[in-house]
Amino acid sequence: MISETGTFPFILLNMSAPIHPPRCQRRWFLWPRRAFLWIAAGLVLRLLFIWFPRPGDDDTLDYLQLGHNLLHFGIYGMGVGSDLSPTMYRLPAYPIFLGAFEFLFARFWPNSWLNAVFLFQAAVDLASGLLLMSFARRHLSDRAAEVALALAMLCPFTAAYAGIAMTECFSVFAIALGLYAAGRALAAQASRSRDFTALILAGLAAALAALLRPDGILLFASIALALFIDSLRNRSIARPRSLNLRHTFITISIFCFAALLPLVPWTVRNWADFHVFQPLAPRYADPGENSIAGARRWLRTWTVEFINTANVCWNFPGDTIELADIPARAYDSLEQRARTIALIAEYNRTTTLPPSLDARFATIADQRIHDHPLRYYVILPVLRNADMLLRPRTIEYDLDVLWWRWHDHPAQSAWAIFLGLINLFYVAIAAWAFLRRRVPWAWMMISYLVFRFIVLGAMENPEPRYTVQCFPIFIVAAATALTCSRACTTKLPQHNPR
Repeated sequence: MISETGTFPFILLNMSAPIHPPRCQRRWFLWPRRAFLWIAAGLVLRLLFIWFPRPGDDDTLDYLQLGHNLLHFGIYGMGVGSDLSPTMYRLPAYPIFLGAFEFLFARFWPNSWLNAVFLFQAAVDLASGLLLMSFARRHLSDRAAEVALALAMLCPFTAAYAGIAMTECFSVFAIALGLYAAGRALAAQASRSRDFTALILAGLAAALAALLRPDGILLFASIALALFIDSLRNRSIARPRSLNLRHTFITISIFCFAALLPLVPWTVRNWADFHVFQPLAPRYADPGENSIAGARRWLRTWTVEFINTANVCWNFPGDTIELADIPARAYDSLEQRARTIALIAEYNRTTTLPPSLDARFATIADQRIHDHPLRYYVILPVLRNADMLLRPRTIEYDLDVLWWRWHDHPAQSAWAIFLGLINLFYVAIAAWAFLRRRVPWAWMMISYLVFRFIVLGAMENPEPRYTVQCFPIFIVAAATALTCSRACTTKLPQHNPR
C-alpha cells in the first residue's frame, strides 16, 4: 500500500487517455476500464479502514446517544431515564441517520450494526469522488476528470472517516455535491440560461452541510456569493437592467429556498423547546446552561496547535490541567503567570468552572487582547489554520499526538511523516493551481476556503479534522494543476442541462 501511494504523483502525471470522448456525456457503463479500477481501489482502501477499527471519539458517543433517544423515546436529547432532556447543541442530520440505521440493523446485528453505517459511509465517500470527477469533466477536461477521480479515491484523509461514526463523510459529500451543482448552475448562468435542477441540488447540498455541522452554512454563503458575483459579471447589455435584476433575483431565490427550507423544522423545534431563534446550533451549550466563555476566550489568546487541544482544551472543564502543558506564550509577564497558575490551581481542586472563576479567566484574556490585538486577531488565527492544514493527521490513524518524538515510537513517527507529506502534496498542488489561475469558478472555491479559515482561526481548539472539508476543493484544484488544464470559465461555457 505504501509503495503504491509513493508512486502516486508519477502515475497521475502520465495519464493521457480520456475517460470519454470530448464534448459528450458517456454513460457510466461505457467508461473505460481504468476508471473502474480507480473506483475499485477506492473501495478497497475504505474497506481496509472499516476492517481495522478506527479510534473512537466523544462526538461519536454524543451522536449515538442522540439518535438512540430520538428512536426509542421520541426526544432529541442527551441523558438517560429521568435525566433525559432536549438539547440543540448538536445538529440533527447525523443523529437521525444513526437512529435510522439502528432501527434497520440493530435487531439483526445488535453488536455490529455500526458496520452497516460504515459501509454506507464508504459508498457516500465514493459518490463524492464521482461528483468531483463529473465537475472536472464538465469544466476542465477528460484527463483532469480521471486525475480528480484518482485523487479522490486514494485520498487517505477523507477515506479514513468511512470507518468512524462522525459527520466528515457526509460533510465532504455535501461539499462535493455543492461544487458539482453550483458549477452547473454557474455554467448555465454564463450562457444566459438557468439550470433549475442544479440550483435545487446546490441548495440541498448547502442544507445538508448546515444540518450536519454549524460551519456547514459556509457552503451556502460561498455558493450564494458566487451566484451573485457571476450574475453581475454576465449582465447582458442586450436586455434591460430590470430583466437582468429579475433574472438574478429568481436564480438566487431558487437556491436560497432550497437551502433554507430544510432548516425550518429544526428552527421551529428549537423555538418550541427553548424559546430561542436558532437555525443552526449554539457554539458551546444549550440556553440556561453555565457558560465558560471567559475561559475559552483565554484559551484563544495562546492556543495554536493540536497538542493544546488534546492536553488542555478537551480537559476544560471536567479534568485536571497540568501546568507543564501550558506553554510560555500563555503569559505576558511574571505577574500574569502567577495569576494564571493560581487560577489553574483553583480550577484543578474541583475541575469545574463556576461563573466567578470563569470571569477571572476572562479578565486575563481581556488584558492580553488589549495589550496584543494583532497577535489575537491575526497571528494566532493564522498559526492555528496552518497547524490544522499541515499537521500530520494522527487522530484518524491512532498515532501519538507527539508524532515528532522519533525515539519514543519510530514506526509511528515515520508513518506520521509519510502522511504529512501526502497531505502537503494535496495542499501545495492545489495552491499552485490557484496561483496559476487555472481553477474553474475559483472565486466560489476561494470564498469557501476564506470563510472556513476565518471561522477555524477564531476557534480555541484547533483540530486537523476541521480542514477535511477542504479536500474536495483541493482535489479539483490539484487535478487542474497536474493536467495543465485551463478553466472553461475563461470563455463562455457550453451549457449542458444533463
